[in-house]
Parts: sequence; structure tokens; C-alpha cells
Amino acid sequence: MKDLLLITPPFTQLNTPYPATAYLKGFLNTKSITAFQMDLGIEVILELFSKAGLASIFEKANLDGVSENAQRIFGLKNDYILTIEEVIAFLQGHKPTLARQICSGNFLPQASRFSQENDLEWAFGNMGMQDKAKHLATLYLEDLSDFIVECLDENFGFSRYAERLGRSANSFDELYAHLQEAHTFIDEITLRILNQKLEEIQPKLVCFSVPFPGNLYSAFRCAGYIKEHFPEIKIAMGGGFANTELRSVKDARVFEYFDFITLDDGELPIESLAKNVKGENESTEFKRTFCLQNGEVQYINNSTQKEYKHSEVGTPDYSDLALDKYISVIELANPMHSLWSDGRWNKLTMAHGCYWGKCTFCDISLDYIKLYEPIAAKILVDRMEQMIAQTGENGFHFVDEAAPPALMREVALEILRRGLVVTWWTNIRFEKSFTADLCVLLKSSGCIAVSGGLEVASDRLLALIDKGVTVAQVAQVNRNFVESGIMVHAYLMYGYPTQTLQETVDSLEMVRQMFELGILHSGFWHQFALTAHSPVGLNPEKFGILPDYKDISFADNDIQFKDSTGIDHDKFSFGLKKSLYNYMHGLCFEYPLQDWFDFKIPKTKIRPDFITECLEEQDHSLIKPNAKIVWIGNRPIVEETKSKKGPALQLTFHEKMETFSINIEKEKGEWFLENLKLMDVRNTKTITFNELKTSFENKFEHFELFWYSKPINEMREQGLLVL
Repeated sequence: MKDLLLITPPFTQLNTPYPATAYLKGFLNTKSITAFQMDLGIEVILELFSKAGLASIFEKANLDGVSENAQRIFGLKNDYILTIEEVIAFLQGHKPTLARQICSGNFLPQASRFSQENDLEWAFGNMGMQDKAKHLATLYLEDLSDFIVECLDENFGFSRYAERLGRSANSFDELYAHLQEAHTFIDEITLRILNQKLEEIQPKLVCFSVPFPGNLYSAFRCAGYIKEHFPEIKIAMGGGFANTELRSVKDARVFEYFDFITLDDGELPIESLAKNVKGENESTEFKRTFCLQNGEVQYINNSTQKEYKHSEVGTPDYSDLALDKYISVIELANPMHSLWSDGRWNKLTMAHGCYWGKCTFCDISLDYIKLYEPIAAKILVDRMEQMIAQTGENGFHFVDEAAPPALMREVALEILRRGLVVTWWTNIRFEKSFTADLCVLLKSSGCIAVSGGLEVASDRLLALIDKGVTVAQVAQVNRNFVESGIMVHAYLMYGYPTQTLQETVDSLEMVRQMFELGILHSGFWHQFALTAHSPVGLNPEKFGILPDYKDISFADNDIQFKDSTGIDHDKFSFGLKKSLYNYMHGLCFEYPLQDWFDFKIPKTKIRPDFITECLEEQDHSLIKPNAKIVWIGNRPIVEETKSKKGPALQLTFHEKMETFSINIEKEKGEWFLENLKLMDVRNTKTITFNELKTSFENKFEHFELFWYSKPINEMREQGLLVL
């Protein structure tokens, strides 16, 4: 028996738990509030994709008028039932030797998804058998998904369910009507698992975390089941969808399913609700909570308790979650894309909110972005160590809106000081703080990839977005990441208000050049969407658009609009995405941009060597006096030698990739060795450039001549960093 049951409803990710319930459970631990958490999505998937599950799917499938592909899959049903549990076990990491069988070509039944197999040898030739087998197994599962969608449940998807019911749902009518219909096949599995867990846990309060529109329907379906069969249990909803979409909810019918809907950071609202259902506080004391009173929806925010700081919310707790049952899939033959779906990542946040908080397309008026609060690097790395001990996994995805460069530097230094072996990646802004030296430090601490918004690759539009970067700056930063060995993914945008046809074409040319030069590994184009809580949504006239406002009784976020340019940006979608797919695979850079579109486009005005010239620009900025000087390499073997100037020291460094030596005249060499201990990244304190200069000039003259000498330049290339 637990006080609370925290649920992520179907479906989010196959490879790793969505972190919201783990964050909340970690916080509740600090308050001695007992809670059990479950990812209902992965449990439904595992029951669905089992021998019994597939047998039931094929038995209940409606085959009237279906495609040849569906008929083929049905004809292969015995092969699917025979192989399904082996494939799932392989994707869970339990049977790695099955990779050879999968790659042999006659083990998996194949339908239409395997038509893309021709590219496999090219795509996976250098990636290894395990990755190739994961990709083939993913195609196999996608074939089965296609069959389910066509013959059993049109709303099914591996990472979403009935998503369209949650998208731009200004009215509750359509979703409410669907909830009155008979349970779907997926519903029946979901509710059977939910019932078993409710009887086992016997919670007083069930909290559904709904991150995306594709989780909304299932949350309501589960809540309705609880109301009918466990009427004594109170039910709450929070999470990303509620935070962005349900801030104006008015429809009382919503509260036939939920007793409470909470907004923004969940810690304090959930603590208040827990006390409420346990009878420990006044029945009317809530924090950022909607509920029904006297038949009307009321927003109550009368708790006098102060918000918790980011450092006070505890370490995410992944207990209860079946971490060894998640499925790693590889949908695309692209190493960056596989990060989202392959492997299990511990999720953490470096800072609450966004340190930039200005982008005009973003919901920066909402507290989860607006209120910026970083956490101390030592506390963050403490949490990393605790999570490694609990989960046995040392991979981390920092899920920040944009991780702060200064904090990333401190986290990297702390990881290296402690000698931790971790692998991590995060989202960033492509800002000039990411120098070549900082990128080398991040890579040495385990950073393997970054993703960030290039958005529209146009300086005019980047300024209108208030992105705080230029195309040239993005190119230089990307080069720094790539040369250090860190993969780079760019979020790309088209259809921003006032964007012209010329700017769309020029943006594509910028992106083409970046891929051709190897300073981008992957990207994704998405069309601009107007949201109610963004600066564009709050001040549409400033951006030359005319919003089409609807009456809001349920969800309020995406807004339809007309752009003053009158351009139909939809028509660019296919060409932008097709070109990007080829560029990501290193193909078709020589194609004229016109070849990607079936309508006339203007010729690009971007010079063919524009990005090359950006990368040739020299950084003439001076080293700041308070810059940290850090050595990330090993300690040298020292020998005395002679030079033309007299006695000298030869310092030989054995590093992972190579061995190198430098020679310094003896007295300066002894000084350098002494200070190298202070510069060592394993040292608990760091030395600044100014402190190093002062120390040198207490004994010698002309520090700059020493600093820019050949031996120090060699050290700079090998890991002596200015941060």
C-alpha cells in the first residue's frame, strides 16, 4: 500500500522511462510521502508484442478490404508469433547473440518496411552487426504496427496513442465523444494492467503525468476506469501537456475524470494534494490547481508555502520501473537520431528554465521556461553518482531547454575530478561561449552529442526570433564541437512569420553547405507553429500575422493564423525533408536546390563558399585574466637534457591516442612542472590565467613569450585548455 500512484500513460518512449514520475518520486522521498510509479506504456507494449498478444491481434484483426501488405503480414502470422519474444528480448539487450541470426536474412518475416533495406549495407557497414540487427528488428516491429493501425486500431503508435484527439483540442467535445465509445483493443490491455496495479498498491491518490498530446486520451480513459471501479481514489493530472495546453480549461466535463489538474512544477502542488487526501491540511488549500467547486471549474492557488528550489527537490528515483525491460530501437540509419530511441538514458536537468529565455517562438511566458535557476555542479554530479548506483546505467540525457555553457563546464570539470566514466548529451544554444577548448573539455568528460536550434538559417530572421546568434557564429561553434568529436544535431524551422521564399531557399543552402563541410551530423525541419504563450502569440501584430482565435473551453496552445506574406509554406515540407535526408547521408550536395521541389523556387543568393569563409574567420579575442587553465592529460615522464641554451627538461606525455614530448629550459621547466600540478583537472582547485602569469613573472620575464612558445603551443593542442 502506498499513498500515491504516479503513472505515465501510453505511449512515450520504448527505450527509456519519461522522467517526470522519477523526479516526483525523488521529491516525495524527501517528504516521507510513499509513492509507487509505473510506465503504463512500456507494460502495454510488452503485453501487446508477446506470443499471446500477437495471437490475439491476428484473431481480432478486421481483414475486410485491407492492403496487400496487411494480407502478407497476416499470412506470416505464425512466423511473427514464433519470433516475437526472441526479438523483444534482443532489443532489451538480453540476447545479443541473436544479432547474427537477425542479420542472416531469413529469420525475420518481412513486409513493406523492409523495402528500405537496400541502404543497409551502406548505412551500417561501419556501424556493426548489433546496430544493423536493431534496425532490422525495428522494421519488423514497424510492420506489425502498420498491421495494427490498418486492421485493429487506427490510433496506435509506438510513441503516441490517439494523438490527434489531443492536438489543438480547443473543445473537449471530440475527446469526450470518443470516451463514451467502447474500449479499444489497446484500452482493454491498458485497463487490465492498471486494475492489477491499483489492487496491489491501493493508493489514495493517482497522479497522471501527461507530457504530450499522444498520452492524453489514455490518461482520460484510465481516469474514467478508476472513477467507475475505484471511486474512493482521487485522481490528478499534470505534466507538459497540462502546463502548456490546459491553462484555460473551463469545461466541467473534464472533472468527471479528474479531481485535480495541476500546472507547472509539480512538487508543491502534489505535496499539497497528498496532504489533502491524507487529511493533513485544509481541504481548500492548493497550489496551482484546477478543481470543480459548485459545478464550476475553479483555479486555486492559495497555499502560502514557498516554492522549492531546484537544489531541494531531491534526486530522481527510478525504483519501481522495470529498467531492464525497455526496448532499444534504431529507426533511422543516423547515429544522432538513434540517441532518442537506442539505449537507456538517465534523465537529469542542469537548470530549471532557460537561461536565455528570449526566443519569440517559444513559450517563454510560462514559469517552467521563464524562471531560470541553475544547480551547483557538485550537487548535480552527486545526483549522477546516486542514479548510477541505483540504475546501473551511466548514460545521461540532460533534458534542459538549453544547458548553460558555464554550468556545463563546471559539470565536466567535476566529472573529471571524480574520475567518473559517464556518457552524456544535451540541448544547447549555439553560442560563442562554446570555444574549441570548452568543447574538448566537454568531450573528455563524456559528452557525445549536442542538439540545438539553428532554426531559420537567416540573420534577419534569427534577429527577429531573438535567438542571439548569427549563422556564422553557429557554423564556428558547430566546427568546434565536431572537431572535438561531439555529434551535432540542428533543429531547423521554416514558415516563420514574414519569411520569404528567398529566405527559405537561402536557409536550405546554408544547411547544405554545413552538411557538405561536415559541421552538422543531422537535423530536422519543422514548420513554425504559433503558440498562445509565446511572444509571437502574445503580440501577433508585431510579427505581421493575423491569428484565428477559437473559443477555448479545453486546450489552448496551437493557434491557426494567416501570414502577411500570403506564402503557402506547407509546399516546402517534402522538398526540405527529402534534401535533408540525403545531406545527412552525405549524398546529393551537387544537386541544384530546384531539384528538390516540384514548383519554381528562386535561385539562392548565398555564395557557394559562404560557410567556408565563416570558418576561416580568426578569433582574435584576448585571454581573460580570470580564465581557468586546465590540463586534462596525464603527468609526464621527466628527463634532464641539454640544449643550446644550457640544461633543459624533456617532458614526455603518454596520452590515449599518441605520445609527445616537449623541451623547456631547466628552470622554467621546473616552474612549469610545479604549476602543471595546479592546472591538473584532478586538482580540487583551478588556477586562472592571471594567477599563472603572476607566478611566472615572480621568477622570470616576458610571460607572453613563454605562453606562446612552441612547447606550450604543443601542450595547447594536446589538452592544455583555456576555459
